[in-house]
Amino acid sequence: MIVLASASPRRKELLSLIVPSFDVLPADIDETPIKGEAAEAYVLRMAKEKARASLERYKQTNGVAQKTVFIASDTSVVIEGEILGKPQDLAEAKIMLRKLSGRSHQVMTSVCLCDQNLDQLVAENIVTQVSFRSISDVEIEQYWRSGEPVDKAGSYAIQGLGALFVTHMSGSYSAVVGLPLYETSQLLTQFGIQSLEEMCHE
Repeated sequence: MIVLASASPRRKELLSLIVPSFDVLPADIDETPIKGEAAEAYVLRMAKEKARASLERYKQTNGVAQKTVFIASDTSVVIEGEILGKPQDLAEAKIMLRKLSGRSHQVMTSVCLCDQNLDQLVAENIVTQVSFRSISDVEIEQYWRSGEPVDKAGSYAIQGLGALFVTHMSGSYSAVVGLPLYETSQLLTQFGIQSLEEMCHE
C-alpha cells in the first residue's frame, strides 16, 4: 500500500503516472525555515517531516498492519540562496517575480519515502536550473489575476501560464511541477515496488 502525504493535485497526477493506486493523506506541518537553514537542508527536512506526519496521522485513524510506503515531497524556488515560498497577495507575488525576472534560479524538490515503522527512510533532493525572460509589472498583475500564482512556490507554475516566462530549463521538469518521477520510481524500487511492472499489472 502507498500513501501520498500531499493534497497537491499536481503531485497526485504525477504519482498516478507511475503507481496504479494509492491513498492521499496530507500532512499539516510548520513549514517555516529555521534561521540560517540552507535551502537544500530545508527542502529535505520538509519532505521528511511531511512523511513522518502523514505516517502518524495514518496510524491514529487506521493503524498500520500491512506494509505501507509513505511518499512526501517539497518544492522550493531558490534564488541566490533565498527561499521563495507561496505568495500571500499580489504585493508578495510582485516581489518574487521581480526577483526572478531576467535571471536564473533553482527549483529544489525533495522526495522522501518511508515505511510504516520508519525502519527504512530514504530521501533525495533534485535541483533544476530555470531561466526567466524579463517580466513587466503589467504582466505580473495579469498573471496574478489568472489565479495561478496563489499556491505556487515562487509565484509561478511551469506547467501553466508560468511557462511563458521560461527561456531555458536544465534538470527535471516533473520535479519543478512537484514530484520528480525518475527519482521517485528509483526510490520505490528500494521498497520492492517496480513502477512499470505495477502499471502493467493494473
